[in-house]
Amino acid sequence: MTNERRVLVHPDKASLASSVAARFITKMLDILDAQAVAHVVLTGGSMGSAVLEAVAASPARTSIDWSRVHFWWGDERWVPAGDAERNDRQAREALLDDLDLPAENVHPFPASDSGLSLDEAADVSAAELSEHGVDGLPHPIFDITFLGVGPDGHIASLFPHRSGIQVTDRTVIPVRNSPKPPPERLSLTRPVINSSQRVWLVLAGADKASALGLALAGASRDEVPVAGIKGRRRTVFFVDADAAAEVPENLIARDY
Repeated sequence: MTNERRVLVHPDKASLASSVAARFITKMLDILDAQAVAHVVLTGGSMGSAVLEAVAASPARTSIDWSRVHFWWGDERWVPAGDAERNDRQAREALLDDLDLPAENVHPFPASDSGLSLDEAADVSAAELSEHGVDGLPHPIFDITFLGVGPDGHIASLFPHRSGIQVTDRTVIPVRNSPKPPPERLSLTRPVINSSQRVWLVLAGADKASALGLALAGASRDEVPVAGIKGRRRTVFFVDADAAAEVPENLIARDY
């Protein structure tokens, strides 16, 4: 099985979200047929929410035993619990609140009003990951990790020309002085993300075209962090036509 990167292009954002949602449901059925429990990493942003909303709207979602699925996040903004800017709140509103999920299956990062410092919150998150570790790893092996990509090529809260993308000895890091507000965040590290069986990057819009083109052309991960991301089995870029403007034609599979 190849783990080469693939680019699937869709005509617009709506078809992109619905296609990724349908693939997600199908893949989850396959995964849960083969193993007892699945671990999924969610992302924030408009496309992250759009995909989850499309899953929620699909009648096929009832075919999945969601009690066997654990949800995590790739990063989180250091803001109070319930804040509209938190990725976990967006995911709950888009999908998770409508699922029959045991509370212990949802693993949000701590919030800024939790009584923890940012560094303590990173340690708490790392400990929770470790509780679900397998094969001697301090974290679960994620079956599907969703990621968005910023116009600057950042993924999770690992930004260009910052040390976060280079960290290999931790699973969760505190992020300070983020170039994108809010300045403080929590993020999974690159080795954890790259241990995922499948990394699905979902991006739309012309402002993402340059970052995607650079990543696929072999840019440095320090300059374009998404260039350093690759899942164990699959790495798929699900994109709309605008985001695909600078992708080499030979890498494109048009999903329409």
